[in-house]
Amino acid sequence: MNNIPQSSGRKFSGWSTLIWIMLIWIVVMYFFRGFSPTDLLEVNYTQFKNYVNDGKVKEVVIKGDQVTGTFSEPVVKGKKENQVKYEQFQTTIPSFAGHELLDLLEKNKVTIKAESTKTPWFTTLLIGLLPWILIIGFFIYSSKKLRGMGGLGKGGPFGFGESKAKLYTKSSSNVTFEDVAGSDNAKKELTEIIDFLKNPSKFRALGGKLPKGVLLAGPPGTGKTLMARASAGEADVPFYSISGSEFIEMFVGVGASRVRDMFEKAKKDSPAIIFIDEIDSIGRVRGTGLGGGHDEREQTLNQILSEMDGFLPSESLVVMAATNRPDILDPALIRPGRFDRRITLDLPQKKARRQILEIHARKVPLADDVNFETLANMTVGFSGADLENLVNEAALLAARKGKEKVEGEDFEESRDKIILGLEREDLVNDKEKEVIAYHESGHALLAKLLPGVDPLQKVSIIPRGHSLGATEQIPEEDRHNLSRSYLLNRIAILLGGRVAEKLVFEDITTGAGDDLKKATQMARRMVCQWGMSEKLGPLTFKQGDEHPFLGREITEPKDFSEHTAQLIDEEVQSIVKKMEDNAQKVLGANRNKLDALAKELMEHETLDNAEVDEVFKRIDSRTQDEGLARSA
Repeated sequence: MNNIPQSSGRKFSGWSTLIWIMLIWIVVMYFFRGFSPTDLLEVNYTQFKNYVNDGKVKEVVIKGDQVTGTFSEPVVKGKKENQVKYEQFQTTIPSFAGHELLDLLEKNKVTIKAESTKTPWFTTLLIGLLPWILIIGFFIYSSKKLRGMGGLGKGGPFGFGESKAKLYTKSSSNVTFEDVAGSDNAKKELTEIIDFLKNPSKFRALGGKLPKGVLLAGPPGTGKTLMARASAGEADVPFYSISGSEFIEMFVGVGASRVRDMFEKAKKDSPAIIFIDEIDSIGRVRGTGLGGGHDEREQTLNQILSEMDGFLPSESLVVMAATNRPDILDPALIRPGRFDRRITLDLPQKKARRQILEIHARKVPLADDVNFETLANMTVGFSGADLENLVNEAALLAARKGKEKVEGEDFEESRDKIILGLEREDLVNDKEKEVIAYHESGHALLAKLLPGVDPLQKVSIIPRGHSLGATEQIPEEDRHNLSRSYLLNRIAILLGGRVAEKLVFEDITTGAGDDLKKATQMARRMVCQWGMSEKLGPLTFKQGDEHPFLGREITEPKDFSEHTAQLIDEEVQSIVKKMEDNAQKVLGANRNKLDALAKELMEHETLDNAEVDEVFKRIDSRTQDEGLARSA
């Protein structure tokens, strides 16, 4: 997409005048202070006298202690292949050589010319006063502009107050809803605004008013900016795009001035759409004590609120904003009459993921084994940006391998790279490799045996990123509600690696650190957020609010007693300990499968679900044969 910056359309004649004055000053300095041609031969005084005595000097010009002259015939210098001919020379004469030099020149019949070293008075005056005239003129001009524009306002001497918004038109951007996969509900909401921009009289006839603002909220990478551009493309109206951070400068009042300038330009192009990305950078709740009441961000926010209130019914102007932190926006910004619509863009579901992959793979040559349905199943939790990156990484990987088409295995390897990181080699010895094999086998075995959990996709002991191995589970369908039994079994699977180490080696390692962290966090949420504790009952305990999109907890003051805090800790510990005992019981009862799976991992390093099933079938068949033999 081509960016077309919106210019102010003003020409500052004062600045042009100053520039011309400076150029004239440079030219005057150049000519009045003298210059030397580049083809002069620099010689010392002794060489100069030798040239005179040899009759090679035709004419000299004496100016102070500097002597320039012309040879009778060109003097050749340099090697044969790089010879240079000099017709003129230059030298410096000592102070004591006055009469001696004149006698020498007259004796050899050299034409003598003398120039005065005294600089004309008007040249001296011009050189001395011109810099001060320029400086004083600059300050006078700047002060007039500042008074006329109210400080560093729009059109100031450095253009600080001019809007930095980029303008996109239909000719420069042809993005429409066809280029945005999924987000059907968001498209429906935006279609009404698009219809209003195309035909406002249809709605005004029934007393309808155009929504002034639309807030697009969602996790990073879900296509908020793309959705806003697609809306402008569908409506075929000018689209002004700017980031919230571009309003803020080190000078007070610049942000408010840029807001005014941007709205003025958009109103002239009405109907139009203004899009402010990352509005949380300037739209945070006011009065938080950061910067006081005159904080530059608050001034900018106040100006945005004022501009949105100043829309006339005849002005078809819509302000769109995007953020992944709607929880911190000022209430005055998101009240009705300002941002009337709030549209949430969630992470794409399975169908939307497949459509997004198809869109980004339009220009990628694909092999016959590429199945977008399978890829959509394997990319649960991926945003639109992640899926675009997946297609790009697969294309780069295929190119490095010298392939003509991108194959399914390239997508799988790229997915592992995005989730787990790059492969690392030669980091573990055989003993550590065996420990890692049993650790991952513990995870994988529980994932196969415990009921109601996500199906096993792959288990690997190849070090990637910060992990020494990985066990991947992919849900068959996108989950929205998680049951208590599912969460408990999930904790047991997380503890399976540590339990397997203890069961086989009668020792534990640091490899379970991340597993323990996740298991503890999940158990604490079950107790404090989801009311899944039998001892504490259906209550919630405020230890921190989870970010609506990023999944992080924001720490806040506790709203319960120390006794309750102790009960919470005991209940969290009890849940984790029970699941550890359950994992130990299951792995102990299936020790033969654990050993066989670890052995296969030591040999092949990576096993998919079908290969794990094949290992278990061999164990079951062998166990059945041994049972028949014993009964016989």
